[in-house]
Amino acid sequence: MDKKIIATNRKARFEYSLLEHYEAGIVLLGTEIKSVRARQVSIAEAYVQTDGNEVWLINSHISPYDPASRMNHDPKRKRKLLLNKKEIRQLWNGIRQKGLTIIPIEIYLSNGKAKLDIALARGKKLYDKRRDIADRDMERDAERNSKK
Repeated sequence: MDKKIIATNRKARFEYSLLEHYEAGIVLLGTEIKSVRARQVSIAEAYVQTDGNEVWLINSHISPYDPASRMNHDPKRKRKLLLNKKEIRQLWNGIRQKGLTIIPIEIYLSNGKAKLDIALARGKKLYDKRRDIADRDMERDAERNSKK
């Protein structure tokens, strides 16, 4: 399977503990898929919402496609995500638990189709973030010392 990563949510792994990953298709307009292929996408402020029947990507930004001038799309519109019923039910049951949310991790192209990696996640506490930073610093120092 050919997987070409287009955009990632870099803060997601720092801000959240990722529990379960799901691969979702995205319903896009023609000008949107062209902008995605041109890597003009941001999911940094995006989040995923569900009502138990459908799943939506909210607040993601896909830049307008310049050659399409008047037939362009709204950059911040809601985009439907394609998952099967079992996965939607699992997400719905997950977010009804206290402290869990659904966040987008990365957008990528797989066999010419835009896909979104989403995760059921729990927000990290401040002390967890500090521990992650300390672990990263220790690894970096160990790597530097081993190169000397």
